[in-house]
Amino acid sequence: MKREEALEAFSKLISFADQLRDMDENTWVTPYKPGKWTIRDIVTHIALWDQYFLENAIQKITNGEPLTLENLNYEEFNQSAIEYAKSKTKDEILDLTISVRQELYNQVKAFSDEAYQTVYNYADNKKFSLDEYLLDFISHDEHHIKQIEPFLQSK
Repeated sequence: MKREEALEAFSKLISFADQLRDMDENTWVTPYKPGKWTIRDIVTHIALWDQYFLENAIQKITNGEPLTLENLNYEEFNQSAIEYAKSKTKDEILDLTISVRQELYNQVKAFSDEAYQTVYNYADNKKFSLDEYLLDFISHDEHHIKQIEPFLQSK
């Protein structure tokens, strides 16, 4: 996928999250399937991963600093996101989701082609490129959107 196409696909989460503003509170906190996450949980999970990546990778690259990105325990991170979500309103979560994704988009778009294609090291010596990052997060977004959309259509 070309860089411009990847950035466009990456930005789709912004309009998707904005469309969730009209959702009633009961739907927002109902699991999309029995035993699964709520819409609130899914959106917060995405927002906090975006925020983590923004603060520990993208801003560090922008500022020419060493990355502080680490290979975290996903289960613990996700559980923390679910707990965090319980203390925030729907609008606060959606505002965070949109603003962080917009900032990620703006910063990644501003990188030179060289920076975009560079392979960077995590703090724990794993490697990634911005191209791989976008593709991974686009796929991640699509996975969760495919969970949410059928649920919303059934309401």
